[in-house]
Amino acid sequence: MDDLRELYQATILEHNKEPRNFGKLENATHEADGHNPLCGDSLTLYARVDEGGRVVDVAFQGSGCAISKASASLMTEAVKGKTIGEIEVAFGRFHALLTAPPGESPSTEGLGKLAVFSGVREYPARVKCATLAWHALQAALDAKGETAKTE
Repeated sequence: MDDLRELYQATILEHNKEPRNFGKLENATHEADGHNPLCGDSLTLYARVDEGGRVVDVAFQGSGCAISKASASLMTEAVKGKTIGEIEVAFGRFHALLTAPPGESPSTEGLGKLAVFSGVREYPARVKCATLAWHALQAALDAKGETAKTE
């Protein structure tokens, strides 16, 4: 278990230090800001969605803690090429992973590298950090022009 925890920590640190898909996405069709008032994480999420409802490209920019930035980085990798429906399912699985009650073994099925955030559930205040990018993506895809919040 310690080896697995170390792998998870290393992955989070790597994605924090060198986030994937970081920067403004030119020609984005969808955009939303996200803010976590608890710790000050703030980001803008950009997505380019084709006419069939598939996310063909996604990026983010902003600042935040290691969990927030790494989660945004890994999320962007995970959702590229997915349909909006597939993304909704993935967000549900990711959220369930982070909010599973103590003593329960949450499923990591279909999450791939996002499973590295399983340890976040031990720190409830950090769940908001890990889900901020997901909330921003959801707000962008809903196209309501609202700032996504983690509350």
